[in-house]
Amino acid sequence: MPPVTAADRTAKPATAAQRWAVVILLGLGMMIAYVDRTNLSIALASDEFKRLFRLSDTDRGLLNSAFFWSYALLQIPAGYATDRYGVKWTYAISFSAWSIISAATALSTGFWQLFVLRLLLGVGEAIVAPASLRWIRLNVSERQRGLAVGILFAGAKIGPAVGADLSVRLLKAYGWQTMFAVLGLGCMVWLIPWLFLVKENDRQLELSSTRASGVAAIPFSAVWKTPAIYGIIIGTFAYNYFNYFCLTWLPAYFKEHWGLSLSSMGLYTAFSFLGMAAVAIIAGSVADRMIVAGWDAIKVRKGFTIAGLAVASTELIGPLSGNRSVALCFAIISLTGLGLATANYWALTQTLMPGAAIGRIAGVQNFASNLSGIAAPWLTGYLLEVTQTYAAPMVAVFLLLMTGILAYVFLVRPKYAPGASSP
Repeated sequence: MPPVTAADRTAKPATAAQRWAVVILLGLGMMIAYVDRTNLSIALASDEFKRLFRLSDTDRGLLNSAFFWSYALLQIPAGYATDRYGVKWTYAISFSAWSIISAATALSTGFWQLFVLRLLLGVGEAIVAPASLRWIRLNVSERQRGLAVGILFAGAKIGPAVGADLSVRLLKAYGWQTMFAVLGLGCMVWLIPWLFLVKENDRQLELSSTRASGVAAIPFSAVWKTPAIYGIIIGTFAYNYFNYFCLTWLPAYFKEHWGLSLSSMGLYTAFSFLGMAAVAIIAGSVADRMIVAGWDAIKVRKGFTIAGLAVASTELIGPLSGNRSVALCFAIISLTGLGLATANYWALTQTLMPGAAIGRIAGVQNFASNLSGIAAPWLTGYLLEVTQTYAAPMVAVFLLLMTGILAYVFLVRPKYAPGASSP
């Protein structure tokens, strides 16, 4: 951390209006990131695109997972960068880079070009979660953090919803090249309010918060000596395995398994993620209210997290039923229900480890999150090619969700976390 000056010591948190304006802007940034990382899944459901690039199911799985290889590996370095250099400029530079890379996909002529550009997109977007969660941790109190994190990660659900609809419309009207170019470059206007609204003072706020609390900062190395971090990693992987299955294969599942048209596929995908976004915001806000009313913060956020994973497991009912209406219903219910966990499992980590390095802890959790982004697309493609049915991939989802529930029940506990406290 750089030397503290007299000006640094007087650094103040954002006002209420500034705070919520930036939270909304962070949510929009997350939404844009997810539009850019999921538009390929729409293209991969197009027969024309598959023929043009001569893609097998395994090829599609590899392309869907390529983004997450670099994205996951860079989470801890990205967290370190935000802890060391602050949020404002690291985010702005990364945002510009990933927008240009996403648009450049329009110039691809072969499989390996697509693959490399998805790897580079992962590099650009690696900053999103660590930077966003760091800013929220330093500017939003525990009693409002569930709502703030809910708004942030609602962007991760609205992004696929909006992206699915826009991608289908652009793909049908203008072709896949225009789709990538417009979605990549059009969102760069986001940088204008970001540069005006966000202050470059998060490192000073962190130092002031540590001094005011009187609690020594927890060394990053100490986090790895407690079971809680491993429970968080397992639970996060399980949550996001299902999430990334839906992000990368849900459009193809709707079209190929249940025979939906391209337009209907986009509509159902959008509706599923919009439901999840709404529940994420509501669940985060309700959890905040329960904490303000005197409920234990850890128990509340943990309960919402477990409930979300349990409801998500109902996705398996769809392919096992053999009925399209039942399957479509549970596709929406399961993904919407997962929203119960969305804000709370992230906020729970910050509550359990209040004095740890914020950006790096977020990087660890998001690393686990995006390992599933590598595994889910690839394993789904492999199981689909071997079994010729979506039932086997859904069983894999179910088993991992059950594992995630067990991890939160038995490992993610206050006595297993360094510096845990209940507000």
